[in-house]
Amino acid sequence: MRLQSLNPGTVSIRDPFWSKHVDLVRKAIIPYQWDAINDRIGDAEPSHCLENFRIAAGRSSGTFYGAPFQDTDAAKWLEAVGFTLADYKDEELEKTADEVIDLIAEAQCGDGYINTFYTLTNPEGRWSDLCEGHELYTAGHLMEASVAYYLGTGKRKFLDCMCRFADLIIDTFGAEEGKIHGYPGHEEVEIGLIKLYQVTGEEKYLEQAKYFIDARGVGENYFMKELARPGFKRIFPEFRDYSPEYSQSHLPVREQKTAEGHAVRAMYLYSAMADLAEACEDESLKRACEILWDNIVKKRVYLTGGIGSSGHLERFTTDYDLPNNSGYCESCASVGLAMFGLRMNQISREAGYMDVVEKALYNTVLAGIALDGKSFFYVNPLEVWPPACLPATSMSHVKNVRQKWFGVACCPPNIARTLASLGQYIYSVDLKNPALYVNLFVSNESSIPFEAGSARVNVQTRFPYEGKVLIRVTELPEGGMDLYVRIPEYARNFSLTVPDKGAGQAGEDDGKGYRKIHLDTDTELEAAFDMPARYVFANSNVRADIGKTAVMRGPLVYCLEECDNGARLQEITADIQAPLTVEDSDLFGGCKIVRGKGTRLVRSSDETDTDSPLYSEIPPEKKAVSFTAVPYPYWNNRGVGEMLVWIGASVQ
Repeated sequence: MRLQSLNPGTVSIRDPFWSKHVDLVRKAIIPYQWDAINDRIGDAEPSHCLENFRIAAGRSSGTFYGAPFQDTDAAKWLEAVGFTLADYKDEELEKTADEVIDLIAEAQCGDGYINTFYTLTNPEGRWSDLCEGHELYTAGHLMEASVAYYLGTGKRKFLDCMCRFADLIIDTFGAEEGKIHGYPGHEEVEIGLIKLYQVTGEEKYLEQAKYFIDARGVGENYFMKELARPGFKRIFPEFRDYSPEYSQSHLPVREQKTAEGHAVRAMYLYSAMADLAEACEDESLKRACEILWDNIVKKRVYLTGGIGSSGHLERFTTDYDLPNNSGYCESCASVGLAMFGLRMNQISREAGYMDVVEKALYNTVLAGIALDGKSFFYVNPLEVWPPACLPATSMSHVKNVRQKWFGVACCPPNIARTLASLGQYIYSVDLKNPALYVNLFVSNESSIPFEAGSARVNVQTRFPYEGKVLIRVTELPEGGMDLYVRIPEYARNFSLTVPDKGAGQAGEDDGKGYRKIHLDTDTELEAAFDMPARYVFANSNVRADIGKTAVMRGPLVYCLEECDNGARLQEITADIQAPLTVEDSDLFGGCKIVRGKGTRLVRSSDETDTDSPLYSEIPPEKKAVSFTAVPYPYWNNRGVGEMLVWIGASVQ
């Protein structure tokens, strides 16, 4: 039986590391994004999202503005609000959200259809462009938001609206004669339908998600037929050389062996495949998920948990193609990787999936938002030289400073909904056979609702800066419960003890990466492990990282910034035999920094002399230096400057 995430409001996070990010959603991100979708942020790309709904509802006059999926800005804002209201009651915020839901309901067509782009620009063109139109993608985000809002507030209006829309989709798409035999160009509705099934118990929503998965890539490609249709009008010019690999429709999903195409689409597809594999007891689908996961984590993921290396079409390329300075690593793609990994963990109960999820959450997802919650990275490279971040070049996608907003603003609200729902990643539970899996080390107080009765859990830790986790479990269900504590891949000398019973080891390894212990009474445990700062090295097939090393401590990737180490960071070479040292700092609200030793290659001539020859026969000089590394998720919070994750490596 699959493990379950806890419902919103069950996990109350009070953590030295994560609270400043999670609380930021409520205090800064939701208000800021509310201003964004109402076009109140000066010098930022306009959204027009809510105005589109007002026009569609007949409250305003005007024309549609934005991308075909502009409605999703409001959907993901509402999803973050739903998760937030589950933890913090805020009457004013709830009132505002209810008004947005009223607006969406007014914009909903009589048959249940919701999409302001088509309603306002081409009402007769519904479902005519599944390749580019994003109708089903938008529907999926609205469905997810309606479920989050229902779970967070208990209010059904939004959920009922989306059930009507889902019913229309069921009547429209399927294998039966008279229905459209297509599937989404951008996957997402599958996840939304499955969430509707999970909260309503209506099997028809699960069956519709299954149809979309099973039909994908079977027979003559549906999108290629659309594109060849006489009079077809392209929405996105960049798709003029469209390939089915881009939308993961090149093969039936059970035959796909490598992660292809647009990275976000792939992650949403694979997440839905994992959900269906468990719900339908489909071993062939589960095996396909395992194969695709292995391809990603063994050959196509960055050290930071970033995926999708190409700046052209935001996509996967080929095995080991992981350039640092031009890497795309869309924030949404890492959110999707975390979603996929969580599902695989819950199906298999293998801790290794959470190692990757943790890395994505701590690094790329957090890097996507500034510490004030008011500017964002869409793209997350591992090396930045600001002068090269030029428009109309191959590096135009790389930004040297976080942006106020985006015309395609999928990433900021995606990060917000992820942070607001972080509790779903901390624990997984077996409700029937009482068992609690501790996946992430985050201070929290939680009530765990097993079928046999609830348990209360209190976790206290200063992770990721300290490797000590205190876990107190009280008010156990009748018959007790099993506790599983994840043993991270980077942990050294891991121990689980019950201090009241002496210093001996408690529990036993379950063979899947967890330490298991059965609890019959109220118990306080201590998990402890060393996590020294360490040098890591890439597989030699990753050509961009040959002869280089990176610094990690626990799940955090560290990077060099110009403000600490001067310009031309590539001149620095780390002495990998010299020990790394970890120090406290006041940076970023209090974090650990890492210092290392190495050398720097410099010219004997004036380094600032712009009149020196471009090339010469004068060799550089080598001088000993020390360098300072800071957590990658916090880079660029101190102004514009160079950044480098992979640095030269040498043995002195």
